[in-house]
Amino acid sequence: MTTAFPALGTTAELLVTDPTRLGEAVALLREEVAAIDLACSRFREDSEISRLHAAAGRQVRVGRLLAEAVDVALRAARLTGGLVDPTVGAAVRALGYDRDFPLVAADRDIATADRDTAGSPAGAASRGAAPHPAPGWHRVLFDPGRRLVVLPRGVHLDLGATAKALAADRAARRISATVGCGVLVNLGGDLRAAGPPPPGGWLVALGDDHAEAAAHPDATVGLHRDGALATSGTTRRRWRRGGRTVHHIVDPRTGDVPEARWRTVTVAAGSTVDANTASTAAIVLGADAPGWLARRHLPARLVGVGGDVVTTPGWPAEREAA
Repeated sequence: MTTAFPALGTTAELLVTDPTRLGEAVALLREEVAAIDLACSRFREDSEISRLHAAAGRQVRVGRLLAEAVDVALRAARLTGGLVDPTVGAAVRALGYDRDFPLVAADRDIATADRDTAGSPAGAASRGAAPHPAPGWHRVLFDPGRRLVVLPRGVHLDLGATAKALAADRAARRISATVGCGVLVNLGGDLRAAGPPPPGGWLVALGDDHAEAAAHPDATVGLHRDGALATSGTTRRRWRRGGRTVHHIVDPRTGDVPEARWRTVTVAAGSTVDANTASTAAIVLGADAPGWLARRHLPARLVGVGGDVVTTPGWPAEREAA
């Protein structure tokens, strides 16, 4: 049994193995996504992260959920050597992603349906402005034990990717523990399974567009108990700025979109946060991504902008679409 609803600027999908528990499970999922949005959305004036930005330069004791989200984001930066860095907030805004994406998409200079190659070489970031590298995650002072954060002036956090993945992890674990059945949570391509799966596992459709993948999959794979998958890509959340197509994944080293090599990268890992961290880093790395993933023993499927498919060791057997 499944249901879907808009959440976090994308679509939340929930599947359960016991149809009688779907209503309760949906209520729990809605609680989790509402909580992460209130804590981490940079588009809400009433969000906790907006208040943290307003208090830049001062020590702030943050709530438990935002502290967890900051911890997750800084861990992602450490593990990737800064390839995934939460201090890209100003760079993302400079590219034009300064509102919820439906509002960005309504701008007259937007071309989300444009199939030109996304991610031209680094150049003018937006309206002729030169891009600037991210200030660096190491500049954020964080005491996780006391939940104290000092955000330097001029440093803006974007927790979007890792926070959405965190919400998938939290929701799947909580729902399965509460309702006592198998659960699969999908938040815009960030998937987490928890509890006993259906016979044969959860069948997951892969494609450039998570909203259309089920109807028109490029391939399908099985996801089993307590597994996670995350897909990062450049074919959704695209728009035009300064006469070129840009997207939401920024290379922290340049403050601009990375050069185009992969249109989607899907990674399997023990948690959605780890899968999302690796898939985002792979988009940023470009041609070096398969080796980087293989050295970290992360099974992955990478689809090039020209349609070529590369997999790393351990990627599960898949059935290609007819």
